[in-house]
Amino acid sequence: MSDADIIVIGSGHNGLVAAAYLAVAGKRVLVLERNEWFGGGVVTRELTRPGFAHDQHSMSHIFIQGNPLLANDDLGLKRKYGLRYVFPEVPMMSVWEDGATLPLHRDPARSAEAIRRFSAKDAETFLEMSRQAAQWLPMIQAGLYSPPMPLGAQTAMMDQSAEGREIWRTTQVSTFDLMEELFEHDRVKAHFGRVAGENLVSPDEKATGIGAYVFLGFLEKFGFGVPVGGSGSLTKALIACIEDHGGAIRANCSVREVVTDGTRASGVVLDSGERLSCTEGVIGAIHPHHLPDMVPAVPETVARNAMRTHVTPAACMTVHAALDAPLKFKARTAQGDDLSAVMYELMPGDYDDLRRAFDELRYGNFSGRPLVGVGQLTQHDPSRAPEGKAIFHAWDYVPYERPDGLDWDSTKADYADRIMTRMADFIDNVPGAVLDYHCDSPVDMERTSPSFLRGDLHGIATTTYQSGSHRPTPELGQYRVPGVERLYLVGPFQHPGGGVFGAGRATAMVMAEDLGIDFDGIGVA
Repeated sequence: MSDADIIVIGSGHNGLVAAAYLAVAGKRVLVLERNEWFGGGVVTRELTRPGFAHDQHSMSHIFIQGNPLLANDDLGLKRKYGLRYVFPEVPMMSVWEDGATLPLHRDPARSAEAIRRFSAKDAETFLEMSRQAAQWLPMIQAGLYSPPMPLGAQTAMMDQSAEGREIWRTTQVSTFDLMEELFEHDRVKAHFGRVAGENLVSPDEKATGIGAYVFLGFLEKFGFGVPVGGSGSLTKALIACIEDHGGAIRANCSVREVVTDGTRASGVVLDSGERLSCTEGVIGAIHPHHLPDMVPAVPETVARNAMRTHVTPAACMTVHAALDAPLKFKARTAQGDDLSAVMYELMPGDYDDLRRAFDELRYGNFSGRPLVGVGQLTQHDPSRAPEGKAIFHAWDYVPYERPDGLDWDSTKADYADRIMTRMADFIDNVPGAVLDYHCDSPVDMERTSPSFLRGDLHGIATTTYQSGSHRPTPELGQYRVPGVERLYLVGPFQHPGGGVFGAGRATAMVMAEDLGIDFDGIGVA
């Protein structure tokens, strides 16, 4: 007897989403995870001290809120398996050393009033930008959770209307180009330019302009979902759904190879030598650079193009701290209150400083000053720390290979101190309130998940030639592996890219089609 109908390699949230849909459809699913814990980039762990729950990677769930998985609660993750979110009024805020702040509210009128303190003209422009983002959002949203339209057809469709041509143009310009067209005040430009940075790219990078509209559209319609109990609550709900429908999840199972019966994926071999078989197929979170080694049967051309995919030069460095008390920002709101947001961007003094920071990364250097982002989610979910205590999650962008030739393992604590020193320019009680901290370098990111190659949390760079139906390559852009039947791909290197999208739904759609399953009929009562 086979070990499963379907084997899933990796318990990242995308793989779990695909597995959950197929388990609900009645398939016997087995998920294999190389680590001792589950969730990949959607995981909550006590990294510092007992009682302090840290989101090691993703800390808020934005784009998945528009996915039918949650929007329609397809699998009952919310109504049956305990997944809960809070949606703070201010998802994002830029903070400057001189005490100026620029919050983005879910209510565009309140955001416009904040922008008006810098420029009345920019406030009116923002309202028009908000209106445009809301108008475009349904079209953009429709393509995020299902297999992407072929690139040629998509371009031809957009070229047939004035609105389509405007969207196409916006997808091609850089965020910097767009901000120069829209706004007059440098701090307003920098505020939206920093949004591009959260996608691991410079605001000067071409084909990033549409991101500002996507980000704003989602922020205003859905907000930033803060999962109660931590990011890993999504993982727990998905696992509960899978197990409730007869599936199984195994830890400490590192897959070495996908095997075939000649033309079709029929199982896997673990590093331990154990062989596991399946009757219906394999879903793999297999990075393009690892595909040829893990799947010897992959055709030469497919393998070559997979190996040619590019990883972004901006890797991530994170610091997770247990705090004796909540952060005390030096800045205050316009009303004199403590700051409150999901994501704080600690901004450089000049817009050009932000741009130059990414220029340095492009050449493999450290930025002149860290571009630090901070989340303190105990503000919105006190369950993550003991009463009266708090946590923070801080991040910066660094090269995977240090320009000084030193190794990250022996130097990451020094860089974590650099991040906290920068935080002290904005926050009175850092490092004073820090009880303990954990830091992850780009090398640690890669160790945590093979999908995060060279510390790229998006798997591969989010360039136009690696987007849509060409992500990661034209051959692999529909989640199937040519030449190997019933082998499907899932992960941040597939459309729509990195982040918590719940993109495994598209992989499940493709596999369901091949298995003759009515995908639209899959659901939990």
